[in-house]
Amino acid sequence: GAQRKQALLHFASRRAMDIEGLGGKLIDQLVDNVLTRTPADLYTLDAAALANLERMGEKSAANVVAAIEKSKRTTLPRFIYALGIRNVGEATAKYLALHFGNLDKLRRANEESLQQVPDIGPVVAQSIVRFFSEPHNREVIERLRACEVKWQEGKDLQLAAASAINGKIFVLTGTLPHLTREEAKHKIEVLGGKIT
Repeated sequence: GAQRKQALLHFASRRAMDIEGLGGKLIDQLVDNVLTRTPADLYTLDAAALANLERMGEKSAANVVAAIEKSKRTTLPRFIYALGIRNVGEATAKYLALHFGNLDKLRRANEESLQQVPDIGPVVAQSIVRFFSEPHNREVIERLRACEVKWQEGKDLQLAAASAINGKIFVLTGTLPHLTREEAKHKIEVLGGKIT
């Protein structure tokens, strides 16, 4: 039970799926009342079942269901991080998402190809391969997808990830080895950065 609760708490946390209102107390009740066993079960919860729990009125139940619904639109780095793969923190999840571009390629990756990713050594590579080879984990991922949890992949992902520069302000000075100033300016603007 404790492990299950920990996994759900991590999945719902702000830097993972960011499900507002789904804190420790509520997760305890969901697991104790067998309403939720895996993260995929969260997406089938209805407000009526939640409203019956202690300290949950109809309004809070509706809010939690709305937050769960909203979390269906996520990003691949967040999703990978949310899965709670041993040794895979936020930064590693980002590198994996960018390197493989989609979840299926990551799931099929072997230890050797995983070690081509920045920051990933043999231990982390092994954890990742082990995680994706477990039928239980594969099933949870399939169920999450069936519940319409979605993220951008491929080109869109790379654009979105690069928009870590989104909203930042840049000053272009000096010469750039591979880009004209115009190209650099265009790239930054495409990704949502501003030029002064």
